[in-house]
Amino acid sequence: MDQKELAALTDEELLQAAKKMKSDAVINAGFIGFLIGVVFYSVMKNGFGFFLLIPLFLIYKLINNKPKYNKQEVEQLLKERNLK
Repeated sequence: MDQKELAALTDEELLQAAKKMKSDAVINAGFIGFLIGVVFYSVMKNGFGFFLLIPLFLIYKLINNKPKYNKQEVEQLLKERNLK
């Protein structure tokens, strides 16, 4: 999908963008949970070490990952077009 303005998206593209945002959020939450588990296991098993920084860095990058479109704007546009 090109970098179109949000209002210029067709109904199908808007629904696909909303669906992709939802699935991306679920995948990121699962991956962050897995990495937190790795961090806790690492701390309990080995204590604090250098390799503890790798999952912490990945968690930081996933949390600060900005979606292509703003979630509230997409939901508002879906309501305006009566698609939800």
